[in-house]
Amino acid sequence: MNFDRKERYDISDLIEIMHLLRAPDGCPWDKVQTHASIRQNFIEETYEAVEAIDTEDYDLLREELGDVLMQVIFHAIMEEETGRFTFDDVCNDVCHKLIVRHPHVFADTIADTPDEVLRNWDAIKMRTHQQTTYADAVDAVARSLPALMRAQKVQKRASKSGFDIENVDGAFDKILEEHDELRLADLSREDPDRLTEELGDLLFSVVNTARFLGVDAELALTRATEKFATRFRKVEQLCIERNIDMKSTPIPLIDSLWEEVK
Repeated sequence: MNFDRKERYDISDLIEIMHLLRAPDGCPWDKVQTHASIRQNFIEETYEAVEAIDTEDYDLLREELGDVLMQVIFHAIMEEETGRFTFDDVCNDVCHKLIVRHPHVFADTIADTPDEVLRNWDAIKMRTHQQTTYADAVDAVARSLPALMRAQKVQKRASKSGFDIENVDGAFDKILEEHDELRLADLSREDPDRLTEELGDLLFSVVNTARFLGVDAELALTRATEKFATRFRKVEQLCIERNIDMKSTPIPLIDSLWEEVK
C-alpha cells in the first residue's frame, strides 16, 4: 500500500500503519515495544490531551487525541499478535458497554436528569462487574490513578454505602483533628513511618472536605501549583530587577516580595 499518495487517512489506515511498524521488517523501535515499555507514553499522551483541554487549544487537542488513539491501537495490536483480542474486539466491547449502561436511550428505563443517569450507571456497573458489596466497588478504583484523584473516588464510592461524615462541618473538624495528630508526630520525630501515616491522613481528610464542597481535589492542587509557579517567577524577577540575591536574602524580605506580587 502506497500511503504517500493518499490525501486523507482513516482509522483503517492507522491500524495498517501500526501493523507495518510492528512487522519483522518494520521500525526497529516500534516492533520491540511491550505494554510495559510504552505504559508511561500512554500516561503522558493522555495528560497532554488533558492539557490541550485545559488551555482550550483545540488544534493541539486534535493532535493529542490522535496520539492517544495511536496508543490504544498500539496496545490492541500487541494483543492481536498474541491472539487474545483485536482492536475490533475493543470497539465491540465498548459499544456493548455503552448500550447496556444507557438503558434510558437504548431500552425503556426512564432517566430524565444527569443524577438519575449516574445512579443507573453505577448500579449497572456494579452488576456487570459482579461487585456484590460496596467494598468491591471501592477496591475496583484503579490504584494507578494519581493519589488525590484515587482518594476522592474511593471516598465517593464508600459514601454510597452510607459510611460518611455527616456534613462539611464534620469534614473541617476532621482536618483539624488530623492536623493536631501530625503536629504531635512531628514533635516526637521518633517514627518516620508514623509521620508519613499522619500526613497521609491529613491529606485524605482535605480531599474528603473537597468532596463535600464539590471541588475536584486534583484540579484544585493543580491550580494551586500553577499559581505558586507564576508568583515564584514574579518574585524572582523582582529580585533580579532590584539586585537581590534570593539565596542569601532573609526570609522576611522574600515574604514581603511574595506579598507584593500577590
